[in-house]
Amino acid sequence: MRGGNGRRRLTRRVSSTRSGTAHRWAGARGRLGKGVGGGDPLDRLTTRGRLAWLNSAGSRIGTTLDLERTAQELAQFTVPAFADGAAVDILESVLRGDEGARWAGEGLPRLRATAVSAVEELASLEPTPVGETFVRDEQHHETLLHRYCLRQGRPVLVSRMGEDDFMRVAPTVSAATKMRAAGVHSYLAVPLIARGLLLGTVDFVRGPGSPPFSRTDLALAEQLASQSAVFLDNARLYGREREHVVSLQRTLLPRTTPVTPGLRVHAEYAPSAAHHGAGGDWYDVMALPGGRTALMVGDVMGHGLPAAATMGRLRAVARTLMTLDMAPERVLGRLDLATRDLEDEQVATFLCAVHDPADSTYTLALAGHLPPLLLDGHGSAEFVDVPIGAPLGAGVIPYDAVQVKVPEGSSLVMYTDGLIKSREADLSEQLDLLRSVARGLPPEALAGGGLVERAPAGLARFDEAVLLTSTTAPRAPDELCVWELPRDGHAASAARHFVKDQLTAWDLEELADVCELVVSELVGNALRYGNGPGALRLLRGERLVVEVSDTGPDLPQIQHADLSDEGGRGLQLVNMLCRRWGSCRTVTGKVVWAEQNIPS
Repeated sequence: MRGGNGRRRLTRRVSSTRSGTAHRWAGARGRLGKGVGGGDPLDRLTTRGRLAWLNSAGSRIGTTLDLERTAQELAQFTVPAFADGAAVDILESVLRGDEGARWAGEGLPRLRATAVSAVEELASLEPTPVGETFVRDEQHHETLLHRYCLRQGRPVLVSRMGEDDFMRVAPTVSAATKMRAAGVHSYLAVPLIARGLLLGTVDFVRGPGSPPFSRTDLALAEQLASQSAVFLDNARLYGREREHVVSLQRTLLPRTTPVTPGLRVHAEYAPSAAHHGAGGDWYDVMALPGGRTALMVGDVMGHGLPAAATMGRLRAVARTLMTLDMAPERVLGRLDLATRDLEDEQVATFLCAVHDPADSTYTLALAGHLPPLLLDGHGSAEFVDVPIGAPLGAGVIPYDAVQVKVPEGSSLVMYTDGLIKSREADLSEQLDLLRSVARGLPPEALAGGGLVERAPAGLARFDEAVLLTSTTAPRAPDELCVWELPRDGHAASAARHFVKDQLTAWDLEELADVCELVVSELVGNALRYGNGPGALRLLRGERLVVEVSDTGPDLPQIQHADLSDEGGRGLQLVNMLCRRWGSCRTVTGKVVWAEQNIPS
């Protein structure tokens, strides 16, 4: 590997935004200085000292599983102990988590300037800014680094740079002039190879006052590059795994939130800044019969794919239970049983709230979760006193619920601990800080997710976070109607009268016949099996919903009726005429409901 004048040659890439090539030494002044390696130059050390320095790389490089941080540690470790300047370039595909390249062949890969370190004396050189992607400009000559490191995976050593070598090192005349003026006289470049794949390159220069690179330096650099490449590849693999976990988790979370009568809901999932922070935080929003809305937030203990998979299973079970329109505390009890059945023996926290627009209330139950925050819309913020239940999977049931009446314009904030978690501050302090921050936010910022950025953990959170904010919205006074029915034989007639008059007022007379038949059947069942009807509720939203409550303990079921039977066909008619129907237990009994589509 010799140049035309018999000396060993090297080409150096120097920053050129227009050409798309080059490297970077300038801009190092004031922020780089001495590297982590520190101490006397290695040329003054014995062989034992060199080996000790190389051995110390294992504790100073690869301290985290962050690829770019590892590259910066490599550059800083070698300056000034080994070189006066060092630069690390990583293949752009590797930074995306893909495999490295075999060899570039004819087409050169795209590199990204990842790390740089230099002494003060070399601060005048032109660098490619860290983070910028570049390739060789075909209009310029090919550098030795491209020719050997990228194409063949071989190192480059130019012990003493001659007059012509600067143009071989730098892609432009200006860059070569600055290198010459700075006194750069020796160059070394080594490929970063792990598992037989090229990840990038690291190159070094020496300036005034430093001896030229030797064959011993080359062998030392190759050993260091081989060790560092393993650290970089581990960081790449971990980063790719984290991206897969985050991608899986986002796929398992709701893509959109349903229409929520009387509520404005904002949901946000915020991955952590740390690489290990993705895992089992989740939320869900479900529309329930009668215009009610279920809001759920959960947190599976642990991180990684197991936590994300458990989160997906628990969310599916929770949605199924809420589809049955079960009370929040009963949902938690069933979820606890489902969590204990998981092979992973995972534990999770969970918070469930059901909003009822008829009386503007929330029914809440929690399992080991942080309490929700309630803002009244007038500057007051307090945590809701919900009975504390054991985490899901702990096997401690039953759970208790609490009902809270909220004023119009109030907001309920549900979240996971990643929003406030800190390694330094106490949990109670973080909760107080969260309350103060939420109290100071304007309603539009709170409803838009501004609490995520201003939360105690901030944008540098080391754990993922979920934020679910629901704000009660003004509702048209005639969208929901509630009547108390008599508990005698006149109940069905009164219910039909209420429904017919209201549908006429809503210009929905075409639904009156079916709705009257349905409400007659629901009231008849309440009289026969439920100790008499309680309240009749009629809701106009995306669909028309009719509900009848009673105090009976048994939920209605469709019966198989023979041709000779006089009864048992009422719910069959309801099932045929309505979009869907169902029932759910309440504290005092049950509610039976049915939905009809509203013609557009």
